[in-house]
Amino acid sequence: MTDFNAPSPAVEPVQLIADFTRSELFERTFQEGMDLVEETAAYLDGGGRQDSKLLSRSAALAYASESMRLTTRLMQVASWLLVQRAVREGDMSPDSAREDRYRLGAEEVCGPAEPVTEDLPAALMILLDRSERLYERVRHLDRRMYLDAPEPEAPHPVLSQIDRLRSAFGG
Repeated sequence: MTDFNAPSPAVEPVQLIADFTRSELFERTFQEGMDLVEETAAYLDGGGRQDSKLLSRSAALAYASESMRLTTRLMQVASWLLVQRAVREGDMSPDSAREDRYRLGAEEVCGPAEPVTEDLPAALMILLDRSERLYERVRHLDRRMYLDAPEPEAPHPVLSQIDRLRSAFGG
């Protein structure tokens, strides 16, 4: 099985995708993504409606803007995760999943934003933060799996020492 945190230039993209979709990392990321989608929908349809009614006009505008950013970010993540699940279940080939239309998108909207200075509800701010962190993790996975532009990474000193020990002791 492929380690998704270690550089893997020798692994074929199709194999990397297949390995990821069968991994525990995928299972945890998928569950976290779907749970966050449900939690966000419940907040925006429930407590968020009440919270937004208590805001000043400018804060309400910021709330609307940030809630749109939040839902767009989560729709992108959920779509990407569902494509990966389709690969795992054999409903889509890894080669098909590599097509641009199935890749994580909308970085200009979903990526890190300037800190909101308006007095937004704490619950919304927490969801924004969690969704941004999830989006960034999925963006990293998307780039690594689909080998667009691998992010330069210095090898972790402890991991390189462990690799040396494994080599020395035949493990």
